[in-house]
Amino acid sequence: MTSRDSSLKIVALGGGHGLAAALRALKTITNDLTAVVGVSDNGGSSGRLRAEFDVIPPGDLRMALIALCSDSEHGRMWADVLQHRFSGDGQLSGHAVGNLLITSLWQQNHDIISGLDAVCDLLEAQGRVLPLSLQPLDVVADVEQSDGKLSTVFGQVAVATAPGTIRNLRFEQKTAKVCSQAIEAINSADVIVMGPGSWYTSVVNHLLLKDLAQALIEAKAKKILITNLASQTGETQFFTPAKHLVVLHDMAPELKFDLLVVDTKNASPEFELAAELISGNILVADVCKNGTTDTHDETLLANVLSNYLELSKSKEG
Repeated sequence: MTSRDSSLKIVALGGGHGLAAALRALKTITNDLTAVVGVSDNGGSSGRLRAEFDVIPPGDLRMALIALCSDSEHGRMWADVLQHRFSGDGQLSGHAVGNLLITSLWQQNHDIISGLDAVCDLLEAQGRVLPLSLQPLDVVADVEQSDGKLSTVFGQVAVATAPGTIRNLRFEQKTAKVCSQAIEAINSADVIVMGPGSWYTSVVNHLLLKDLAQALIEAKAKKILITNLASQTGETQFFTPAKHLVVLHDMAPELKFDLLVVDTKNASPEFELAAELISGNILVADVCKNGTTDTHDETLLANVLSNYLELSKSKEG
C-alpha cells in the first residue's frame, strides 16, 4: 500500500494518456505534484482550437488536470463535466467541454498559467499543471523510408503516424522558450518522473528545449523513468523496449536516471545493456493492467514508486 508524503515535491513530464496514468499513481504518494505537459498537439479538438484562436493546445493539459482532480464528489462531478465531449455534426462536435473552458479562461485573462490554476481550483486538484512552453510548438521529424530515402514530416499527428524510422526530431519554432515555472518546479523537485507515453511526441520531445534538458541534467532530484509497455503503431512500431532507451540517450546523453521501471515482460539482457546508457538501477515489476498489453495499472505503479521512494528515504536517513 502507498502512503502519502505531503512534503515530497514531485514533477512529472509528458503528455496524453501516459502522463495521466503516471499522475493518477503519483497523486497517491504526494499532494505536491506538478505536471509539465507538451504543447505540440495539432489534432482533434485541441488542433481546432489552436488553429482558430492561436492558443497552446488544451487537450493534454485538460487530461493532466482531470488526472489530478480530487476524489471528492465535487472534484469527480467537475471532472466528468470537463471530460464531456459534444456529439453530432455541428461546429461543437468533437470538442471537450474542458478544452473550451480552458481556452475561454485564456482569452479572458490573457494568462495561461492563471487559467490553468483556476481549473485546478475548480477540480480541487492535488497538484498543478504547467505547459512545456507558453507558445504552441510544432514537432518536425526526418523519417527514413524502407527504400532509404528521407522525408520531412510536420506536426504531431503526422509524426505520430508516420511510417518509417524517425532519424531526427526538432521543433519548428527554433527559439521557443520553456515555461519559466516549469524550470522552477524542476529545480525545487525532490523527484522527477518521465514517461510513459508516445515516445517521440509526448516524452523525449521535452528534451528538444535545451533549457529544460539542461535543468533535468543538473537537477538534484531523484529521476525516475517509467518505460513504455509496448511499441506504438507509427512512431515506434518496430521498437524493442531497449530501443526506447537508446533514443532517449541519443537525445540527451548527459541525462541519467536513478531508476528505470520496466514491466516484467519487457526485461531482457538487451534491455539491461541499453539501460546502462542512462541508469545503473533497474526495477523489474508487474505494472501492466490485467488483460492489457499497453496500459499501466495505476495501483501497481503507485506501490512500486512508493516502495522505492520509502526505501531510498530510509537509506538516506
